[in-house]
Amino acid sequence: MVGTPYPEAMNDADAARAVRQWREAGPDLVVLDGFHALKHALRFGADVRSAVTSDKDAALALAAELADDLTDAIKESVVEVPAHVLRELVPRVHATQIAALAVRRGRRANLDALSVLPRPAPVVVLDNPRNLGNVGAVVRLAAGFGATGVITTGDLDPWHANAVRAGAGLHFATAVERLSPDDFPPGPLYALDPEGEDIRSVTLPDDALLAFGSERHGLSADVRSRATALLSLPMRSQVSSYNLATSVAMTLFHWGGPAAVPDEATASRSGHVPLAGSVPPAP
Repeated sequence: MVGTPYPEAMNDADAARAVRQWREAGPDLVVLDGFHALKHALRFGADVRSAVTSDKDAALALAAELADDLTDAIKESVVEVPAHVLRELVPRVHATQIAALAVRRGRRANLDALSVLPRPAPVVVLDNPRNLGNVGAVVRLAAGFGATGVITTGDLDPWHANAVRAGAGLHFATAVERLSPDDFPPGPLYALDPEGEDIRSVTLPDDALLAFGSERHGLSADVRSRATALLSLPMRSQVSSYNLATSVAMTLFHWGGPAAVPDEATASRSGHVPLAGSVPPAP
């Protein structure tokens, strides 16, 4: 075995069991690629079934540096396997040499979260996106801004391995589902379009659905026809467009984002102490 063994959490039987779980993984399991994906999944309650690394010492050092709230969980759950075995399980090994399998968040739970009223934060709608990396980047933005969730239309699976990789495990921090426009949750639909009203003149309500067209073709006629209003982002002349994730970030920033958490100095003066985990984790 590579690295220093941890008898309380790792032995040859554990490694063999972990490898077997990977090779027998069903479609309800998704790959968490790298330390940050595992970190976020654990923080947001994912059911992690197997976690492997070729260097447990390095994994624990990362936890101590970047996620000391998870050091014990990572020590107990991550199993060390030889580097060549890790490469067999994950052909494209992350630089942190960590990978895990987690149960995909249930569709019923996602639909319930998307439909709850009053809604505390907008839902992002990606209308027929074509790039899985963009989908993952938007999920990461939505999680960071505290959006209620991300809906996609079209044929791409927002839980595809490439989207989960780009989302850094934050699919577990928000509701991510593929739906047809007929099944959108209730709420006013604001669709981003170059011909729309300047977004700076509009206050976006918390229960809004914020729709963004595909990278290639923009909004579909179906989603456009359902819009409560069309909105445009400020952009200088002769520039054709923004990246999809950039557009989502600008719109969520205009909405407002999560409530500010006082820093330690402010908290000490006010007597307010932030709850554990309320400070956004490192990226």
